[in-house]
Amino acid sequence: MTHFPSKRLPRPGAVLAAVVGLVAALCLGAVGEAKAAAEPVAAAGPMATDASLPSEARWTDRAHGFASLAGGTTGGAGGKVVTVADQASLARYAAAEEPYVIRVKGAVAVEPFGSDIVVTSNKTIIGVGDTGEIVHGELHLNPGTHNVIIRNLTIRDSYVEGDWDGKTTDFDAIQLDTVDHVWIDHNRFTHMGDGLLDIRKDSQYITVSYNRFTNHNKAFGIGWTTNVLTQITIDHNWFTGTKQRNPSADNCAYAHLYNNYVSAQVVDGDPVWTYGNWSRGHTKMVIENGYYDGVQHPYQADATAELVQRGSILKNTAGRTDAWGAAFDPREFYAYRLDPAAAVPALVTRLSGPQQRIGAAVTLHVPADYPTVQSAVDAVPEGNADAVTVAVAPGTYREKVFVPATKPNILLQGTGRDRSDTVIVHDTPAAYGGSTGSATVRIAANDVTARNLTFSNDFDEAAVELDGEQALAMKTTGDRIVFENTAFLGNQDTLMTDSPKLTTVSRVYLRDSYVEGDVDFVYGRATTVIDRSVIRLLSRGSTTNNGYLTAASTWTGNPYGFLLTRSKVVSDAPADSFHLGRPWHPGGEPAAVAQVLIRDTELPAAVKSTPWTDMSGFSWRDARFAEYRNHGPGATVSADRPQLSDADAKAYTVANYLKGTDGWAPFARTGTAH
Repeated sequence: MTHFPSKRLPRPGAVLAAVVGLVAALCLGAVGEAKAAAEPVAAAGPMATDASLPSEARWTDRAHGFASLAGGTTGGAGGKVVTVADQASLARYAAAEEPYVIRVKGAVAVEPFGSDIVVTSNKTIIGVGDTGEIVHGELHLNPGTHNVIIRNLTIRDSYVEGDWDGKTTDFDAIQLDTVDHVWIDHNRFTHMGDGLLDIRKDSQYITVSYNRFTNHNKAFGIGWTTNVLTQITIDHNWFTGTKQRNPSADNCAYAHLYNNYVSAQVVDGDPVWTYGNWSRGHTKMVIENGYYDGVQHPYQADATAELVQRGSILKNTAGRTDAWGAAFDPREFYAYRLDPAAAVPALVTRLSGPQQRIGAAVTLHVPADYPTVQSAVDAVPEGNADAVTVAVAPGTYREKVFVPATKPNILLQGTGRDRSDTVIVHDTPAAYGGSTGSATVRIAANDVTARNLTFSNDFDEAAVELDGEQALAMKTTGDRIVFENTAFLGNQDTLMTDSPKLTTVSRVYLRDSYVEGDVDFVYGRATTVIDRSVIRLLSRGSTTNNGYLTAASTWTGNPYGFLLTRSKVVSDAPADSFHLGRPWHPGGEPAAVAQVLIRDTELPAAVKSTPWTDMSGFSWRDARFAEYRNHGPGATVSADRPQLSDADAKAYTVANYLKGTDGWAPFARTGTAH
């Protein structure tokens, strides 16, 4: 079967809008500023970012820098997703043997004060929205732990009053001892006991990015070893209101610091231990395009260490700015791109710390982390209240997928350039399990969206003779289902939009999509709008009857069944050989009275001059079939083609079909409610 590639029908009056971003960040004044080094820095690699328009790389859920090397850091990917709101649940899942993606919702208060939450290998701990917090407690990774991601959290308030130096307690925000492959990203650490972040005892392959370190003495220490093993990337962090260790790196094999912002350092008259960055022991440190404002000893190095600095800006600073030795070239390890130093304050203050965008949804990658689409759906928690994206890479997935009613709020997203790049397909006919059992994909949950995907049932009805050749590509029974830029391929019964029972109204919205078939290939009782889409009527080789586009079974108490609007119907079937629809009364149900309106749509010559027909003894004239302002060779008005009046047409809009009792308006962002 062939189908059209992604195609959006033109929208009159559509205007492209240009976006201008962060101009001020690029125009920061030069008064009182000095370049710490003049040599230009080349930029390279897939992590490219631009100061005027933040790249998607800032929001990716894939680790970069040293944490991306030697197998990478994926955290709990491949495991189930859970949401926790209390200490017991957080501690249980964090310490489990299995991989988990753990979403922290709201503030989790830890008792006793300053206690550890032990995190074991293969975990992602991420705050929901931008309000996930751990209060009075520490995340602790013991020796041997590996593959951990900690993102989008606030960890705060384990400070013991009067213990500014942290000598009586060791209440860090996060402590790592002899671990590997850890990514700490977009967190806020503040007002703890001892350090905010301690990376200790030969931990390796670490990246610390886009975090905020505030209101503290010892912010971020690396070391506690005589070995020289640790490799660490530290980028786009904001250290403000801190005294020392911003960071301090002792005996690191490689420490790469870039685009960090150190500002408003604690002013306490200490001539030695109030400082910015310190390359200690035998550390090899590279600092690039940082910004230091109001900092004593911005960067310094022991005589045994090496420190290369280039491109940073110093403002209102004093004291040491050491630089000696060759250190290393980070590009020999990974690709990255620098933001201009002048843009760092604006970028880092806006983009560091917890972000609503990061915490809004978990993304499950197929097949990188989950081998099948179904395995990713299985990982979504029962009763899911937060958005989860199942990102499906280009490829053909020969499987059946079921989204149960207990797993709402899922986005199925094809990540290819075109919807035809990502295909979910199976070949089951109704003869082997009924029409429901034939469906390649079934969606029983509410609030599910699918984008940029093709759903197919490639059962070859011409190759065999079966009693039950219906073969669904998709069946939905959930409410508030959206399909955007999707394709549905099949023959008989390609797309069924239904509801759990006759008197329950479910709503489905298709936009910019493609549907093909021959017999009753858009059918069911759900309120369904097909908007700005392409429908292909497949020829079965007949000169008189090649099939039926719709077979609605709308509940008689529901005024809105199927609406096909602002679309294009195409066909290579002979002229006058295809019906627009017939009334389906499942099991002879008299209260299932089809309602179908086709309006503002182009119809081909294949459409019959009498386009509606009877079904199973039920007359089409008793159904609610109508057209309005269609055009094309198949749209000629006749006595057998009921037409809405202009006045009646005002009540049969996309908005009215879909609004229900909750005001649902999935079309709102496109402005296409007519």
